[in-house]
Amino acid sequence: MAAEENDKIPNWKSDFPIQLKKVTHVNRREFAKFLGLLSGALALGNGGIVIKALAFPSKRLEGEHFVCNEKDVAVGEMFQFSIEGSMVIPYILIHLEEDKWRAFEQKCTHLSCAVRYEPKAGKIHCPCHHGYFDADTGKVLQGPPPRPLPQLEVVVKDGKVYVKEAEENKNV
Repeated sequence: MAAEENDKIPNWKSDFPIQLKKVTHVNRREFAKFLGLLSGALALGNGGIVIKALAFPSKRLEGEHFVCNEKDVAVGEMFQFSIEGSMVIPYILIHLEEDKWRAFEQKCTHLSCAVRYEPKAGKIHCPCHHGYFDADTGKVLQGPPPRPLPQLEVVVKDGKVYVKEAEENKNV
């Protein structure tokens, strides 16, 4: 009978008699080694981000940038545009009232979702987590965003709309 049982066991199992319990078991030392390596990799990644930020700081917006003609955006409407530099940053231009313009970065300060202007409410809305910003100042009105939207100064000359870095941003 013992000979029949040996015939049923595959040859490789008799050559490598390792039990499944021993193969799948992870001891504390192996787990701690894994956690240490993972933590080290995350620390190196964060260190790389800090070094990049310190070695290559983002450049300020210099000068005035043409956006559109004044007649292209009706009162109560929004116009999307981007300014290319070291990075392409999306912005929105809002024509609030006759001679009242605002320009904000289009990325929500919570998780960088694209924000949209809602003319009926007079607010800027982030659809991801229902955050709201004031369309006049960019300040947070509701929701999870921690900071106001970054704002650009709008300059209208000869029927053309330009944007430049806001004065309060230059002192930061």
